[in-house]
Amino acid sequence: MVDFKELKKRPIYVYLMVLTFGQAAAFLGWNALYTNFAVEVAHLTGQENGIIQSVRELPGLISIGAVALLFLVSENTLCSLAVIVCGLGVMITGWFPSFWGQLVWTFTLSMGFHYFEAINQSLGLQYFTLEETPVVLSRLRAVTAMGSFSMGLIIVCLAGRLDYRALFALAGSVAVIVGVWSIFRRPDRTGLPIQRRGVIVKRRYWLFYVLTSLSGARRQIFNVFAIFLLVEYFKFSLFQMSLLLLLNNLINWILNPYMGLAINAVGERKLLTIKYVAVFFLCLAYTVCDSAKLAAVLFVVDQISFCFTVSIRTYFQKVADPKDIAPSMALGVTVNHIVAVIVPFLGGVLWMVDRSIPFFMGAVFALASLVMTRFIDLSKQKIETAPGDGETKAQS
Repeated sequence: MVDFKELKKRPIYVYLMVLTFGQAAAFLGWNALYTNFAVEVAHLTGQENGIIQSVRELPGLISIGAVALLFLVSENTLCSLAVIVCGLGVMITGWFPSFWGQLVWTFTLSMGFHYFEAINQSLGLQYFTLEETPVVLSRLRAVTAMGSFSMGLIIVCLAGRLDYRALFALAGSVAVIVGVWSIFRRPDRTGLPIQRRGVIVKRRYWLFYVLTSLSGARRQIFNVFAIFLLVEYFKFSLFQMSLLLLLNNLINWILNPYMGLAINAVGERKLLTIKYVAVFFLCLAYTVCDSAKLAAVLFVVDQISFCFTVSIRTYFQKVADPKDIAPSMALGVTVNHIVAVIVPFLGGVLWMVDRSIPFFMGAVFALASLVMTRFIDLSKQKIETAPGDGETKAQS
């Protein structure tokens, strides 16, 4: 059993929770404001939006660069700087209501966001045991939802009272403040295995790479086209979208802490199977949806499905060499975005032909993920935990 009281006293736990909250608040602010800002102020077309969303994923594609930066700074420092860069990018976005302006500052904030994700995942897997990790990662997702919910509530209250510039600045400032605070915190690294530097690619991790890549492709269908469907096709206002995102994050705030317990109880394979079956039918439902209310329901249920994604990382921890975690998490973010960079652009072009095509693509990604999930078999892995040092060792 995980001792929650002792867990909360550990400096790394507090460090990750605070940074995650700030980054989530800033990114939710951008996510809630961007689509309406793009349509109402910048007057972007569906194709231009697709291009910008593809560019937004480019930093994820080059997140492997985080491994090179670790030769210069510690993981903790890079994590803090990434949050600050993300916040600054969000703060400035509202001042550039044009295609090129959005392109540049979306890339900037995305650089901070994706580098934070790579290092945050690495630290989460390094500092905690096999039993603790599902609980901690699930609680980090709950804190992400809490940060998003808090910023969403602020936007709902201030939408119509403040202009887009002020709202973007407010959202981004949260990440900047938290990032500056975290620079002066140094979580203890006693007893952790020294991480390998450079790019680590191993055949034994092939399933992690495939599941991560498919997850990135499928995520774009939700992040780009489900939201665009609501705003462009069903004409959801900024206030309506903020309320919807608020509801999403409230539900995820409540449900996510239980996901870690579920992983420890039934395992990653069963949870991912449930997820991908549900996502397959959700994507098909989007293709025939012609009701704003039904689209909103699908959007909420779709968001809930992302709670299960943490299972991919906990699976990796159980099969990985502990020294491979930092470079593998950076590579994982890159792998996640190889397809994700292509999907928004291709989907944006196909959207102009028929709005249902991107959602058929999502159904294909879900089906492929479901097939790959059947290859998860931890019984073939010999997992040992060295007593007293919290270090996990896994061997094929």
